[in-house]
Amino acid sequence: MGFTKPPVQALKVANKQKRKQLFVAHKKASNKERHEERHRRRREENRNPELKAARLAKNVPRTLEHKRVWDDVDDDSLGAVVDLEQLKRRRIEQAEAEERAAVEAAEKMDQDDGDDDDDDDNDSMLDSDEEDDEAKAERLERQREKRAQRVPSIAPSTTSTNLDLTPTSLALKFPSLFTDEPPPEPKILVTTSLNSTIHDEAQLITTLFPNANYIPRSSHRYGYKYSLREICKFSASRDYTAVVLVKEDQKVPTGLSIVHLPKGPTFHFSISNWIEGKKLPGHGNPTNHYPELLLNNFKTPLGLLTAKLFQTMFPPRPEFEGRQVVALHNQRDYIFVRRFRYAFRDKRPTEKSVVDAEGKPLQGVESIRAGLQELGPRFTLKLRRVDKGVGRAGSEGEDAIQWEWKSKMEKDRKRFNL
Repeated sequence: MGFTKPPVQALKVANKQKRKQLFVAHKKASNKERHEERHRRRREENRNPELKAARLAKNVPRTLEHKRVWDDVDDDSLGAVVDLEQLKRRRIEQAEAEERAAVEAAEKMDQDDGDDDDDDDNDSMLDSDEEDDEAKAERLERQREKRAQRVPSIAPSTTSTNLDLTPTSLALKFPSLFTDEPPPEPKILVTTSLNSTIHDEAQLITTLFPNANYIPRSSHRYGYKYSLREICKFSASRDYTAVVLVKEDQKVPTGLSIVHLPKGPTFHFSISNWIEGKKLPGHGNPTNHYPELLLNNFKTPLGLLTAKLFQTMFPPRPEFEGRQVVALHNQRDYIFVRRFRYAFRDKRPTEKSVVDAEGKPLQGVESIRAGLQELGPRFTLKLRRVDKGVGRAGSEGEDAIQWEWKSKMEKDRKRFNL
């Protein structure tokens, strides 16, 4: 007689030894059934690979990124949590719908006027109908051309940041960041808080930004303590484009304040999970080449403002021979900062091919892989405040603080600001 799976009611017997035996038998039967189902599914999917593709497409885990909620408003101001790409697409569709409704209303009005005319005007009406048909054909042709010239929409899984979606209100509020003139060559001054001890960590942050200089802020106890506003004034007169102030707590970097010269704005970040490059397994040493910059997953007006700040801190012409990449990946309002060196090589037989954002193999690079070597440092940023001018003291007016993080913003775990 074969092994049978006991019913669940049998697991509630009073005798402890009997209950233990039944539970072990129940567990064995469940494991055996699960393994048989797995092997049966594997045999069927080997015969028909489409079954596996359908199963994987159906069994997509629902993470917080998939459940992310947005403000249902037609607003692109700084505090609005809206996807600017979806907002732009919605506005274009709404404008097209209004234009289409106006065309249909005009056609209906022309048709009603034509029904009221006498039969004696048939010849003239034929001519006018031909003209209306030509005008309608021209209008439809213009709509088709406009639709063809529109930039194709980005897939939802694509994480690259499109700074061309910056709203006009944001560009007018921060004209020093969003300017039509070509940006100057970045030149960054890195310093620390008063009486700091993290000189080595500040030097590591200096190597992250091209054309950056580290100037220690600490001096003897009777020395003059320069404020951030005074440092920014001196830096602006010496053609610096940004000042980076590193804060510390217990000899570990805990904060980063970035001032865009000459008049702001100022961004305040907190730092967590600081790891030096020498503590990373298999790390490399950075070179002086200009790195490539990757800005991922910045979607809201506040996110695009933050991405634009980091874009101004890196030269627009990377030196590809250095094969260095600085990646700032935003996920759930945490900005993960990583620096890599990459090298292209042939794919090994045991490795999988490169896939796109949808998980499908990329055409033309089936035999190529990219090896990565992390250079460090590795840390995580979280935006805390945006000041209009140079720091809180250098900002005036009711809009001195453009945005500030508050704990109530994280009551809904599916709502993010960047």
